[in-house]
Amino acid sequence: MAVVKLRGNESQEQLLKRFRKKVVKSGILSTVRNKRWFVSRTEQRRLEKKKAIRRLKRKRRSY
Repeated sequence: MAVVKLRGNESQEQLLKRFRKKVVKSGILSTVRNKRWFVSRTEQRRLEKKKAIRRLKRKRRSY
């Protein structure tokens, strides 16, 4: 859970900005998006393979 305390002389906008950064870094939103629908194990494996292949292709292109 992301918790942010108001600092002295800090505006609400700055506080909200820090909170959003913390939420993104903690990975809460990506977890919620992934768990939104049920994905079978075989489908999950297939998606992970696709992601791995995509990562390898990007690495090869960067050289």
